[in-house]
Amino acid sequence: MDATVLIVEDSPSVRRLIEVSVRPLGVSVISAEDGIEGLAMARAEAPDVILLDIGLPGIDGWEVLRELRADPTTSDIAVIIVTAHAQPEVALAAEKRGADGFITKPFRPSHLREEILANLSGDAQITQTG
Repeated sequence: MDATVLIVEDSPSVRRLIEVSVRPLGVSVISAEDGIEGLAMARAEAPDVILLDIGLPGIDGWEVLRELRADPTTSDIAVIIVTAHAQPEVALAAEKRGADGFITKPFRPSHLREEILANLSGDAQITQTG
């Protein structure tokens, strides 16, 4: 598959787990450890999907999402929120702010792959699952 996934996650161990989970899809994987780096990489690399944590140093995931959606060069990139905040109101906030998917940590690697594939094919719907 000729697609690129950008992981924006501050925890090295979680970033590595996500990377290992999505590699079987045959996608290129790039990563950033904070919101500022994630925005810069999104603009420079134009990934197909961004896996975005909310609790990031620098600028948080909500601000990253807002800036991605406001920028015409990144507004169409699929963004999946990957967070430990499992409350229904967080999933609703993600949807209202323009996220294309919502996954809670800990997650099943197979579910993460399914969510990425759904976004790559344009069949994504926001649901709260772990």
